[in-house]
Amino acid sequence: MKILLPVDGSELSLAAVRFAIDLATKGLQVEAVLANVQEASNLYELLVAHDPEVLDRVAAEAGVHTLQAARALLDAQGLAYEMEVARGDPAHTLVEIAERFGCDMIAMGARGNSALRSAMLGSVSNEVLHASAVPVVIVKAPADLGDEG
Repeated sequence: MKILLPVDGSELSLAAVRFAIDLATKGLQVEAVLANVQEASNLYELLVAHDPEVLDRVAAEAGVHTLQAARALLDAQGLAYEMEVARGDPAHTLVEIAERFGCDMIAMGARGNSALRSAMLGSVSNEVLHASAVPVVIVKAPADLGDEG
């Protein structure tokens, strides 16, 4: 099963990676796609940088850096993975990545690092849940799980 694992640097996104690892240790054949979506540049960044290529390079480097902890978890378990760093609206971009890579499922944290955006626009996980054609597993924080976990 190919699982898209969106990683934004939050502990919950790494909990989703651990969830996929747990599935693999229980016998499921897991292939992971690690994804990080950098939001598009705003007008101020474009005016200050003067060069869109610089902004693209910085965003790509930030995305790869954000994926490091997830890569280390998967490498430690010997699980195969692919990576994608993209720019744009996080929810819709993640759905596009899942389609492009032929993912069978998306596993992601209940909320990530963008608290302000979540409060104003609805959470990325909620948007993905409604826009995805494949099942979406929302991984909650251990405190949210009550006595189960």
